Amino acid sequence: MCGIVGVVSNAPVNQLLYDALLLLQHRGQDAAGIVTQQERKFFMHKARGMVRDVFRTRNMRSLPGNCGLGQVRYPTAGNAFSDEEAQPFYVNAPFGIVLVHNGNLTNAKALKTELFSSGHRHTNTDSDSEVLLNVLAYEIEETTRGLPLRARDVFEAVRKVHLRIQGSYAVIAMIAGHGVLAFRDPFGIRPLCMGRGDGTVLLASESVALEGTAHKFERNIDPGEAVFIDLQGKVHAQQCAAQPVLNPCIFEFVYLARPDSVMDGISVYQARLNLGKALAQRVISTVPPNEIDVVIPIPESSRPSAAQLAQLLGLPYREGFVKNRYVGRTFIMPGQSVRKKSVRQKLNAIASEFKGRNVLLVDDSIVRGTTSREIVQMAREAGARKVYMASAAPPVRFPNVYGIDMPTAEELVAHNRSVEQIRELIGCDALIYQDVEGMKKAIGSLNPAIKNFDASCFDGIYVTGNITADDIARLNANRVSTDESADETSRLALPNHED
Repeated sequence: MCGIVGVVSNAPVNQLLYDALLLLQHRGQDAAGIVTQQERKFFMHKARGMVRDVFRTRNMRSLPGNCGLGQVRYPTAGNAFSDEEAQPFYVNAPFGIVLVHNGNLTNAKALKTELFSSGHRHTNTDSDSEVLLNVLAYEIEETTRGLPLRARDVFEAVRKVHLRIQGSYAVIAMIAGHGVLAFRDPFGIRPLCMGRGDGTVLLASESVALEGTAHKFERNIDPGEAVFIDLQGKVHAQQCAAQPVLNPCIFEFVYLARPDSVMDGISVYQARLNLGKALAQRVISTVPPNEIDVVIPIPESSRPSAAQLAQLLGLPYREGFVKNRYVGRTFIMPGQSVRKKSVRQKLNAIASEFKGRNVLLVDDSIVRGTTSREIVQMAREAGARKVYMASAAPPVRFPNVYGIDMPTAEELVAHNRSVEQIRELIGCDALIYQDVEGMKKAIGSLNPAIKNFDASCFDGIYVTGNITADDIARLNANRVSTDESADETSRLALPNHED
């Protein structure tokens, strides 16, 4: 996942882009970048690190202009350790185009081979986003054929891009001397919205980036739709896909998005409250409420679900873990023992909330299970008599191929295991999962216009309909993380749950 933003304004945009990226920091902490345009010239700065570290005063001063793009990166493919793979990406022809992308192309390898073999384009990194940029640039070039660029040419190019690329993509691009283009894949898997301020049109991954910068949310970009904002701020829009259908990623609502965002008409906070309500019924069928003394969330995004569950069951809700917000990322770990140590560096138990009690721990989801096992052990060491665990999401049984760095199937604790087998591995006295249909109903009820979600990591159904076992194996081979990297431990570092 990544966070992207684009803006066309009648005033300098460098500070606005910086502020918007801070509001999207939860969507990526590995790299950040901003590009602006002044008099048909691009000015760019990008590097690995968080927004506040990448951009200093001298960097901001070197980003003049009244339109621009920004991105915060959470890598799922390519080389995570290269500054070159930080976005935005740039090509000089036609016109000069820069691009930021949130999502994951599932046919990037085939497209890259095609670009090389045709001799039309060259990519300099392993990033699928650079491949996407070159496909877009090629189609714009083929559409205009040396003539001045018009809005209808941009839409025709996007139509052809939709026909060539597969996977998930929310894209914002800037075309030198012309304006800013945004488009979303025909399934609407990754989010993208638009808002307005005083003389400004702003595009962003989440509504919180609009509201937090004093812009009024106007609408979501529809699946398959393209929006072109010229340098005078006029907005042109057109549907560019033959059969668009909205299938947003349900994991956005479970975990990824900030709770104060509204995405595709659904309040993320209310979605998590609804998940808690649905989970309460699952808990009752497994553990009688009179056998639970207290409900404790695992920080941070499980809090709304845990609070709602506790209220419905008539149980006390307590904060039993304190999170150290100043521990750096531990995404790359040298081994399992260090992973375990990092959990205790990030979380510390309040012993008085556990001692002599039967506690129900609530988490947003369980991926590898390594962190869950360590947290259960921490609760026992703090004096808990019994430790029950509930997940607001169903078992994560399948890899994600649309832009979330889920481990391979074999690394997922729920893959080919029963709930009882998972419970034994985690070490809790009872394990309660949300069910898939209950999750979809709880979130989908907030916007009846959404008929389906991408819930592939839970149900194994890939909404684009073109994912094979070979595709998953190839994508896993290009994953940034290895068996010595990402697990729930890295999720504890994400700041969205603190907001």
